[in-house]
Amino acid sequence: MITTNPFDTSDDGDKLHEECGVFGIWDADTAAALVALGLHALQHRGQEAAGITSFDGRQFHTHRAMGHVAGNFDRDDVIRGLPGRAACGHVRYATTGDTALRNVQPLFAELSSGGFAVAHNGNLSNATKLRRELVRRGAIFQSTSDTETILHLVAMSNYRTLLDRFIDALKQVEGAYSLVCLTPEGMIGCRDPLGVRPLVMGRLGENVIFASESVALDVVGARVVREIEPGEMVIVSDAGVRSIKPFAPVNPRPCVFEHVYFARPDSVMDGSSVYSVRKRIGAELAMESPVAADLVIPVPDSGTPAAIGYAQESGIPFELGIIRSHYVGRTFIQPGDQVRHLGVKLKHNANRALIDGQRVVLIDDSIVRGTTSVKILQMLRDAGAAEVHLRIASPPTRHSCYYGVDTPERAKLLAAKMTVPEMAAYIGADSLAFVSVDGLYRALGQEKRAAVPNHCDACFTGDYPTRLTDQEEATPLDQLALTDERVDA
Repeated sequence: MITTNPFDTSDDGDKLHEECGVFGIWDADTAAALVALGLHALQHRGQEAAGITSFDGRQFHTHRAMGHVAGNFDRDDVIRGLPGRAACGHVRYATTGDTALRNVQPLFAELSSGGFAVAHNGNLSNATKLRRELVRRGAIFQSTSDTETILHLVAMSNYRTLLDRFIDALKQVEGAYSLVCLTPEGMIGCRDPLGVRPLVMGRLGENVIFASESVALDVVGARVVREIEPGEMVIVSDAGVRSIKPFAPVNPRPCVFEHVYFARPDSVMDGSSVYSVRKRIGAELAMESPVAADLVIPVPDSGTPAAIGYAQESGIPFELGIIRSHYVGRTFIQPGDQVRHLGVKLKHNANRALIDGQRVVLIDDSIVRGTTSVKILQMLRDAGAAEVHLRIASPPTRHSCYYGVDTPERAKLLAAKMTVPEMAAYIGADSLAFVSVDGLYRALGQEKRAAVPNHCDACFTGDYPTRLTDQEEATPLDQLALTDERVDA
């Protein structure tokens, strides 16, 4: 069960949280230190916990900790405790399993074939069913994470080699996964057949690296080789690098929300600059939903590229009308309701001298529950804005995600229970508009959304690309647990 800090002022539970991030390197000096640097660059993908597992040629070493990479993995004693020329790491935002050290990845097990560490970004949509079957067969789980299901499936497989057992395990799971696995013989990077979650391969000299985003390669001075293809498994060992595709081919469906919000804007994903795509989304918004105004203002930082695109397309000046503090911790103590309700101003504050008397177009990346939007709109009104027109750089989020993104249950999604005019009235906007689904796809370089789309957009359309076994077969009690314990990103 996800535990929510009652003093957390970061976003009031009103953002889709950034899944998780993985990073691994094979046959490199100071491997663990390089992994720590890579995880720093992926910190936006998971801020609850981090872990690194290394292999020194004889044994595995693991350090896992709650909190950010900084403060946990920037200490010499920690890195010295992770010796070896191979290591993999993980930053976590819990989407299933409780927020506890036992769920922090990489997860590690001693199998009959030797040690096996796995770092997972995604969500197995049949993990609950598989877990019950494994427990009946005698498996003893040490965590509440869906990732541990993979370890048990590998351990119980009847195939002879570790690679065949790993493939056998993955053929039994449904949902989304990008994995980096470390074994005594080598490192494996793989994506699910749909490619829902991202994974890229790079090289630092001759050393092979796997990472969730290209920006993590930039930070360690590595070059991008290519993205791991959907359904591909890349095996790196002392014998070299080889690729296999053990799964039946299907139409890929990478997550479209990576381009809207999750990925860092300086990453390249699906062959496109994330920053450029977000600017094009803003331009689409300006063409689809123009409005007479004096200023275009982003909700920082995620709304900034789209706001630049909107301003350039509309000709309305772009300004920083909301200033974000980058020094707000996630555990600011708020004594009493009065101060708690002011929490949003710790992170964002209106630039009153700029906004007073102006008609504002406010750009944000998405609306989830709507609670943050209400506060920001009121903040702009209090700063003297004459009009506030809210424009959203994604379609309405009407459906929950079951592929590694922490979304509320559908009943708590504002767009699932209100029309757009009703949402505008609730938030307090003079007008509200979202980019259309086709507009989003145009920003990705396509004419419109195809009948068989090449991205997963289920959070907008309800078109889930896989079975949702755990949801479909859940009892009422299971449904309650699934609501509280979403799967591990």
